[in-house]
Amino acid sequence: MYVHGRKCWFCGNYGLSRLADKRVWCSNCRHKYSIRKLKNDLKVLYYFYLEVSARKCSYELKLSYNTVAKRYSTYRKAIVKYTEQEFKKLHGSVETDESYFGGKRKGNRGRGAFNKQAVFGILERSGRVYTTVINDVTTVINDVSAETLFEHIKQKTRKGSVFYTDDFKSYKDLKQYGKHNRIKHSKTFGKAHNHINGIEGFWSYAKERFHKYHGISKENYLPYVKEMEFRFNHRNEPVYPILINIIRDFALKIN
Repeated sequence: MYVHGRKCWFCGNYGLSRLADKRVWCSNCRHKYSIRKLKNDLKVLYYFYLEVSARKCSYELKLSYNTVAKRYSTYRKAIVKYTEQEFKKLHGSVETDESYFGGKRKGNRGRGAFNKQAVFGILERSGRVYTTVINDVTTVINDVSAETLFEHIKQKTRKGSVFYTDDFKSYKDLKQYGKHNRIKHSKTFGKAHNHINGIEGFWSYAKERFHKYHGISKENYLPYVKEMEFRFNHRNEPVYPILINIIRDFALKIN
C-alpha cells in the first residue's frame, strides 16, 4: 500500500494526491514525500534488518556507500529513541554486569584494558536487557564507579528485586536496594540459579555481531549497543515490521 502511493507512509490515510514533481501529498498529515525514495529506503532497511554491512548493501543495491551508511546511522538513532520509549523498569531476578568492547589490544583485558569501551548491562531473567555505555562525560573515560553503576540500577530496576552480580567492588552496596547475590567465578555453587549466565550470554550475542564492523569510535558506541539490545529483546519476534514502525515514528526525515 505504502510503496504504491495508495496509503500515506506517515499517518496511514488513503487518498494521496500526486504532485507535479512526482512526489505524493497527504491531505490528512500534510506530509510530502517521494514514493521512489521510500522504496529505496525500505530496501536499505531490509538489508539493515538482515544485518548486512552498509558496504555490501551499497554494492548490491547500486547506491553510494555514504548514502547507505547515513541511512544505517539514522536507523540506529531511531532505535535508541524507541528503546527509551518502550523501556519499563526491570524487576524480579536481575543480573547486572559490565563488559568491554573494542579492537584487540596487547596487555590487560577486562576492567584494566586499554582503549576499550565499557558497557553496562542489566538483564531481567526470562525478560529483557537494558544497556548503556558508561563514560565520564568530562573525560570520556570509562566510569565503573559504585556511584555510577548504582545510579543506573536505581533508575532501571525496581527496589526489592533480587540482584545477581560478580564480586566487583562497585556492587558492594547493592544490598541496600534489594537482595544481593555475589558470584565468585573461581568457586562452584550448588544452587543452579546463582549465576550471571544470562547477561554474559547477551555480551556474547552482541560481540559476535560486532565482529563484522571494522572499528567503532567511542562516541558512536551507544547506537550500536542499543541496536544489539533491541535485536536481543525482540529476537523471538518478526523484527522487520517493528523496524518499519520505528523508522516511520522516529526517523522523521526518512523522505
